[in-house]
Amino acid sequence: MPASPSSSAQAAREALAARLRELRLDAGLTCLDVAVACGWHKSKSSRLENAKTAPSDDDIRAWCTACGAADQAADLIAASRTAESMYVQWRRLERTGLRRLQESYVPLYEQTRHFRVYSSRVMPGVLQTEDYARALLSTIAGFRRLPDDSAEAASARVARSHVIREGGHSFALLMEEDVLYYRYGDAEAMSAQLAYLLAVMPLASVSLGIIPRTAPRGMWGQETFTMFDDQRVHVELLTAKVTVTQPSEVATYARAFGDLAKMAVYGKEARALISAAISALA
Repeated sequence: MPASPSSSAQAAREALAARLRELRLDAGLTCLDVAVACGWHKSKSSRLENAKTAPSDDDIRAWCTACGAADQAADLIAASRTAESMYVQWRRLERTGLRRLQESYVPLYEQTRHFRVYSSRVMPGVLQTEDYARALLSTIAGFRRLPDDSAEAASARVARSHVIREGGHSFALLMEEDVLYYRYGDAEAMSAQLAYLLAVMPLASVSLGIIPRTAPRGMWGQETFTMFDDQRVHVELLTAKVTVTQPSEVATYARAFGDLAKMAVYGKEARALISAAISALA
């Protein structure tokens, strides 16, 4: 089972906190000494070096200065920002709109050679038609009380998916059979979306597996996640996007993907399940 999706972020925070503690000990200071030098309460020093409170950039500068290690502040600030970027609430990511969020992923998509995607609730983003994406993103905007720029965001999402037809990229995509029946948009939009799945299956870059409802479960369903090469995993929670980068955790997600892939059907059997979902729309 993949570890708690936020554990990479917490591990990074704890590593930073441990480094602050080392600087204090190396300087021969107590938590109270640092607190007095920085002008804050002793309890804050304890919270910072026990990863109970995330330090601000100014906190790190003050701590390093108090410990005679001002030259290390820049590296620790960078580490702190990396840790905070691992668990980011959607409201932060989406504050400038859904379209810009879609566009922000373009460099990562273009750089990634091998994608592994497991989807338990919606069509994988790289396989979404514009009408399906528009309906889905409009639903997300409504729930999260965002300005509805779903039309522009859907266009950006489809444009981002150009990598699926370019050389140098490969896609191993898994979805639960129920995803074929979850409706976003009207029957016409869903029919077109399902037909698009059939259209992309012959692409050499695409391996599409459907996990049947009746498949013996050798692995329980997970949150939707996307693996970018063997470097990082994005996990989609209701309230946040989690970025996993610890090698051991990335390896665990790869193992989970492998177990899920063994339960899926491909080729003719997968096409039959998709065709059945299209027929159910009639």
